[in-house]
Amino acid sequence: MGKIKSRSDARHRRHVRVRKNLAGTPDRPRLNVFRSLAEIYAQVVDDEAGRTLLSASSVDHELREKISGMNKTEQAHQVGLLLAERAKAKGLTAMVFDRGGYRYSGRVKALADGARKGGLDL
Repeated sequence: MGKIKSRSDARHRRHVRVRKNLAGTPDRPRLNVFRSLAEIYAQVVDDEAGRTLLSASSVDHELREKISGMNKTEQAHQVGLLLAERAKAKGLTAMVFDRGGYRYSGRVKALADGARKGGLDL
């Protein structure tokens, strides 16, 4: 019999499988998403240099007051908008979207839609 896997182990396996064919370059870095039960985090990564170029999350101080009272999907949309604003300030417009092994729906989709609405090409 096989070993019983946790949900996080299954997500990690899906993420590794997707990452085999997905990499961020200096011209088109990777937008990575991590979703916890309460918060959502996004970071833009240049995989060739191994550096995080910028990040945004629902725990950022400048976003915290604005998102209080919103549901988690609306919060994720606001995180996407903030990420797009920070990326455009650094001169980044095109990115590869890495959903992190999560299903592309709900908060993950809302974050991507917010980033696109903010002017990023995903």
